[in-house]
Amino acid sequence: MAEGSGSHHDVTYRAAVGPVDLKAFDDDGNSYEIRACHDCLPRNAEVVIIAGEVLVREWHAIRCPQFQELIKD
Repeated sequence: MAEGSGSHHDVTYRAAVGPVDLKAFDDDGNSYEIRACHDCLPRNAEVVIIAGEVLVREWHAIRCPQFQELIKD
């Protein structure tokens, strides 16, 4: 990741970030494994409860390919 990248492709710690909420458990009650994102630096995750449902909120650089894939649907 080049520090000199333009803001159009910024995935550095200075990048704008956005959240996506994901299910924390599959239909059988098994938790999902949380892995590091190799496409952006500011990625982090937190556990939230919304309307009684446990979710994992992942934060990514908004230009991160994984983030773009997650919010596509």
